[in-house]
Amino acid sequence: MTQPLFLVIDVGTGSVRAAAVDKKGTILAFANREHDQHVPRYGWCEQRPVDWWQGAAESVRNVVETLGREAERIECIACCGQMHGTVFVDGSGEITREYALLWNDKRTIPQVEAYQRKFGIDGSLRETGNPPTPAWPGFKLQWLAEYEPELLERSAKVMMPKDYINFRLTGNIAFDDTEASLSFMMDADSSCWSSVMLQQLEIDPSLLPPLRKPLEILGMVTERASRETGLSSGIPVAVGGGDFPLTLLGSGACSPGIGSDVTGTSSIITLIQKQPVRHPELSNVKTPEGNWGAFTLLDAGGDAVRWARRAMNENSLSYAEATEKAAQSPAGSRNLFFLPYLTGERLGETRNSRAMFFGLNSGHSLEDMHRSVLEGVAFAVRRHIEQMSDAGQPPEQIIAASGGAKSRLWLEIKASMYGSPIVVPEEPECGVIGCTALAATASGHFNTLEDAAASLVGFAQEVQPNPTWQETYDRMFPLFTQIKEANSHLYKKLDALESDEENMNSGEK
Repeated sequence: MTQPLFLVIDVGTGSVRAAAVDKKGTILAFANREHDQHVPRYGWCEQRPVDWWQGAAESVRNVVETLGREAERIECIACCGQMHGTVFVDGSGEITREYALLWNDKRTIPQVEAYQRKFGIDGSLRETGNPPTPAWPGFKLQWLAEYEPELLERSAKVMMPKDYINFRLTGNIAFDDTEASLSFMMDADSSCWSSVMLQQLEIDPSLLPPLRKPLEILGMVTERASRETGLSSGIPVAVGGGDFPLTLLGSGACSPGIGSDVTGTSSIITLIQKQPVRHPELSNVKTPEGNWGAFTLLDAGGDAVRWARRAMNENSLSYAEATEKAAQSPAGSRNLFFLPYLTGERLGETRNSRAMFFGLNSGHSLEDMHRSVLEGVAFAVRRHIEQMSDAGQPPEQIIAASGGAKSRLWLEIKASMYGSPIVVPEEPECGVIGCTALAATASGHFNTLEDAAASLVGFAQEVQPNPTWQETYDRMFPLFTQIKEANSHLYKKLDALESDEENMNSGEK
């Protein structure tokens, strides 16, 4: 019996990747094409959707050529991609704005601030499950309506990056509910476009494509797409989803009570729930299997460790050597606290917060300071986990990924801090595995996405909490929270000092 293959396309910020994966999760062929980011002004970030398609077509063609006759085994295609990017087409399907505004584009800050002044936050939390933030597409549409109104007049539909690839593959346009859940335009309870939010943002509903589920089949590969990619025409293409929720799926985080800790430069903390958790410091994403991922982002995750290497050792230590130093200090770093807010916070009322050591005395060593940085990040993450958790219950399990998952010490600190075992997936390409699970389930090879994830995702290691460390962290955690809250009123005063200093310096010039 011929074994099926599934084609995955991932539209990332740096490149488009394509992979052919079998039902066991083995990647048989992989290719990628990089694309540039356009920065017309500070804080503005854009890319050309046509570059995404060219990169996808080239990557897919490379995969098909690598497979040879085995490419005939491809049964379904699933795409995921960077979220929040706005792509506009006219009634003929032609791009109406050469560059799409990306997830990290900050030009909408004035629109966000104006929205908060006019409507507050409570209403959007009730309606969308999310607080306002510049990333959301709803604010991008608001900005374009103000500064490029002729664009919206010429445009028939807006879509996300992976939707544009799907459109080029099938000729059909849709918006899935994982992407829509973070658009600031979807009703979180009904998973339909929100008339309330569209009215508040003054957005024409006709611009929005129909909302569909990630598992649905959007259409088939067209003859034209076949010529451009080398794929056989007629292969079904699933609606797909955002890269973040599909990466959660591909890591095994797809059941309520399971958490995810992705620590790279920042730390993205997610807890799978049956319903969104409405809190001003949290966001909520609909997951492809139909749950919700309550999440928040700590800007200085791995970046705090990078800062410690630079500031305390002049970059003379490797990450491994810095970790070795930290390991020489006991749990709790001899009651030394580090608040890791080196670049402020993404959400909440203290986005201008600062980092600090608290409790430092002459008995502390460099080893204590290094460990305190690792523990400080974990304390901050625990604070967010408790905001997400029902009745303060810790997650049943946390799945760790990215650079932070490479440090055994940090995993042990986190497991003990959170009171939950931590596991690390065997396959680091979790987005590829998530899309494979989607394609395999959409084409009938698994009954549910949870079944697919259970079959495709394996774990390389499991780290259990250290009971002694856990007792220490449980005792210290309330004080960490009190230190943060006690200093919150000082941040604006520090801002004022810095502003006065800048004004003085500019006057001297």
